[in-house]
Amino acid sequence: MKKTHRILALLLSLCLVVSLAACSGGTGAGTPETSAPETSAPETAAPSTGDATSISLWVYPVGGWGDETKVKALTDAFTAETGISVKVEYLAYADGDDKVNTAITAGNQPDLILEGPERLVANWGANGYLVDLADMLDDTDKSEIIPAALAPCINAEGKMYEYPMCMTAHCMAINLDAFKAAGADQYIDLETRTWSTDNFIKAVEALYAEFGSTVGAVYCGGQGGDQGTRALINNMYGGTFTNADHTAYTWDDPKNIQAIEQLLSMDGIAFDASLQGGDEIAKFYQGALKMAFCWNSAQQLNPNNADTGEGKTVTGEEIVYMNFPTADGSPAELCGGIWGFGIFDKGDAAKIEAAKKFIKFMCDSPSTADAVSTSTFFAARTSAEGTDLTKLFDNEMMNDYAALMLPNLGDYYNVIKGWAAARTEWWNMLQEIGNGDDMTETIATHMANANAAAAG
Repeated sequence: MKKTHRILALLLSLCLVVSLAACSGGTGAGTPETSAPETSAPETAAPSTGDATSISLWVYPVGGWGDETKVKALTDAFTAETGISVKVEYLAYADGDDKVNTAITAGNQPDLILEGPERLVANWGANGYLVDLADMLDDTDKSEIIPAALAPCINAEGKMYEYPMCMTAHCMAINLDAFKAAGADQYIDLETRTWSTDNFIKAVEALYAEFGSTVGAVYCGGQGGDQGTRALINNMYGGTFTNADHTAYTWDDPKNIQAIEQLLSMDGIAFDASLQGGDEIAKFYQGALKMAFCWNSAQQLNPNNADTGEGKTVTGEEIVYMNFPTADGSPAELCGGIWGFGIFDKGDAAKIEAAKKFIKFMCDSPSTADAVSTSTFFAARTSAEGTDLTKLFDNEMMNDYAALMLPNLGDYYNVIKGWAAARTEWWNMLQEIGNGDDMTETIATHMANANAAAAG
C-alpha cells in the first residue's frame, strides 16, 4: 500500500530514534540487540466472565510505536472497529524490563506487550507467563509470514509466544566517494551489494594507501551495535555465533578465529575500545571512517538525522549500504530485528480473546500496513487480508533495501539463554584481543562464561 508523501516525511523524522538506538544500546527504538533479565514463577488472576471492553498494552519503543500520538491513531481505529478500548503504557529500554518484572511479581502485568523474541519467547514465554498463540495461525498465515520472522517466535515445543508484526535486517555501509578515490570500488558489486572477503581485504588496503588512517573500526567499547561486529566476524569465513539449536555459544569456531586474526593484521582496521556502534556511525558520517559495520535502512534514509539528504555524509559524499563480506562473495547472513505482540496469561479468557482481536487487527488485517508503517520497519509478512505489504513506502531506496537485505536475515540466535551475559562477554573479549591478550585463551575464557550463563 502506497503512503502519501506527508506520511513518508513523518516516517523519516523518526529514523534517528530507530537507528541510533539500534547501534547504541541505549533507550531508543526497539532493536534485537537489547537484553532481558530472566524471570520465573508466574502468578495468574481469577478469570472474568463476559466480553472484555478494555485491554492494556505496554510497548517498548519499536520505532514509531514509541510515539504516543502515532499509537493513539492506531488504537483509536481498533476501538472504533471493535468497541474495545486500549490503555497504553510506554516503556524505555533503560528500565522497561524492571517495570514488567515488578508488575509480574505483583500480578499487575498488562494484557499485551510489544517487543521481540528475546523477551517474549526466550524469557517471559519460556517462564510460563504468556499465552500460546499457535491457534492464531492458519495455513494462509504460515504462507504469508516470512519464515525468518516466524521461526524465532515459536519455541522448540511449538508454542508461539509472539505474533510478528515488523522486522528489519542490519547491514554495513561504505563511503562510495572514498572508495572511488582509492580505486576500491572495483572490489564491490553495487548491483547485489555484495563482496568477497578477499575483495574486502583489497579494498581496505587501497583505502589505507589513499587516506593513511583507520578506515574501519571493530568497535568494542560496550554492547551498543554489537550486531555489526558479530555479523562481520561470523560472515568473513562462515563462522557461527551459537550452535544450531541455540544451546551453546561457538565463538571458538576456527572460522571465527581466522576472521579475528585477519582483522587484527590489517592496516586500516582498528579494534577501538573507545567506540560503540553509535560512535562508529558518527565517525563514519563525519568522514573519519570510510566504512561502518553498524548500519540499517533508517540510517540510510537520514544519517544521524542531520537532514543532509538520503544516504549522504556531512560533506555530501554518497553512502551505499552493503552486505558484510563473505568468503565466496555470496550474500551475508544478517542480524536483524523482529517485533510483535505477546499476551500475558492472567487467567482471564475474555481479556485474552480481546487481546487476540487486537493482534489480528495490527498484524493481519487491512490496518496492518498502517501499523507496520508506524514502526518505520518492514512488514513481517508479504500480505494481510489482500493488502500487499512488500512495498509500503513511497521511497525507492526503502523498497530496494527490503528486496536486497531482508531475504538475507540469518539465524536469530538471540533467543539463546544467557543472552545478556553473553553480550558483555563478547565486547570484553574483542577489547582484550585488541589490547594484545592471547587470542586462544581470551576466547576460551569469555565463551566459557557465556556458556555457563546459557546453561544456568
